[in-house]
Amino acid sequence: MAADPFVEEQELDLWRKPEPETAAAGRSAERPLSVSELNRRVRSLLEAGFSQVWVEGEISNLRSPSSGHVYFTLKDEQAVVQVVLFRADAARLSIRLREGAAVVVRGRLTVFEARGQYQIIAADVQALGEGALLERLEALKRRLAAEGLFDASRKRRLPEFPERVGLVTSLKGAVIQDFLRILQRRAPGIEICVRDVPVQGASAAKAIAGAIRAFGGPPPVDVLVVARGGGSLEDLWPFNEEVVARALAECPVPTVSAVGHETDFTIADLAADLRAPTPSAAAELIARDWNDWRAEVAQLRRRAERAMSRVLELARERLARLAGSPFFHEPSRLILRWEQLVDEEEEALGRALRRAVEIKRERWESFMRHWRALRFDEQIRRRSEQVAQWAARLAALSPEATLQRGYAIAFDRQGRILRRAHPEMVGSEVRVRVASGGFGAQVLRLCPEEPWTQNAANRVRGQEAPENNSDTECGGA
Repeated sequence: MAADPFVEEQELDLWRKPEPETAAAGRSAERPLSVSELNRRVRSLLEAGFSQVWVEGEISNLRSPSSGHVYFTLKDEQAVVQVVLFRADAARLSIRLREGAAVVVRGRLTVFEARGQYQIIAADVQALGEGALLERLEALKRRLAAEGLFDASRKRRLPEFPERVGLVTSLKGAVIQDFLRILQRRAPGIEICVRDVPVQGASAAKAIAGAIRAFGGPPPVDVLVVARGGGSLEDLWPFNEEVVARALAECPVPTVSAVGHETDFTIADLAADLRAPTPSAAAELIARDWNDWRAEVAQLRRRAERAMSRVLELARERLARLAGSPFFHEPSRLILRWEQLVDEEEEALGRALRRAVEIKRERWESFMRHWRALRFDEQIRRRSEQVAQWAARLAALSPEATLQRGYAIAFDRQGRILRRAHPEMVGSEVRVRVASGGFGAQVLRLCPEEPWTQNAANRVRGQEAPENNSDTECGGA
């Protein structure tokens, strides 16, 4: 054993007994060791004699401060030893340390000089026995979860009315008998297809994965169940293998994992679309009892009949109310109501029109105030004066104004204005227009221009014309 050199070295280096007769001389000749020197020498001896040890035990007092180092106690029924796992070595561990785990620690012995306490500086920690399997299980679970293999978004709903069910299990156990019995009792019309596989042993995982993939091809099934009875962790291990988990995740039809008892959990449970606590529970989950369907249909029928009866009853009550309504006995009341509504709408329309006119008037008055504020009235006044002047000029030049000044206009029988006197006019009839009307006349003779012009001018000026004899005065009938 490695402890023998340590004991011998300890006896040789740390304590040399003096001979009895020279004990007093030895005490005075040899200097005693300090505590620090003693711990340092013990540390050198331990590190030289135990450079690598393998120690198994149970973890307790597990601590992991912010520094990243890990400290725990390794114990068995009779003793304990302190273990230190530095941060770099802790990061390389393949297992997750936890209280109570049985492990094997590989490391070297040393002494913590400040307390004179020896401890193991661990380089690696591995799970022991079933603990090793559990650590492998946790490591695989973490890796597959990181890939998203267990995500809830991947889970599919089971069909409500499956017609064909696939079953992967062993034909030798009681699992298949219980599954078939329950499924036939609950839904006797479902077709069940079974693939016999080993559910325990080294070759079981590969066979189970192959059967799952085979059910993914033709002929198709509506749902696939992977089942096995209870057992130890080692017995159920094929259902914790990665190949089975990936086959379940890649299966094109919904899958159910029914492995072990209710307390058993496997990776197959996480990869499947649904976990059933037992194979018998899986049969109840995938097919609802037909008796339940019959009872539910009967209940729905009764509810529909009650609902229909209620609808008919309400319709009869409404019809009775309508038949007793006054409108059917006095239809004029309905017309009067609408007439009243029309009157109200007419009044409302009148109020709206009056209000609209009032708004327009207010806007026009506002516009006019604004217009006057811009002093357009002065421009309009000047323009009006110009228009009045032009109108006066036009009135002075009009024929009516000329007639008012004492002139007359003569027309021939054809209505043409006579502008000149000529001999052919003598003896003809003419019409004369004056300011106050007109009269007919006959041309007896032609008058010289000058006397007539002078007389006309005098009349315009209001003077009496000089008396002329009949030979010189021009007159007419």
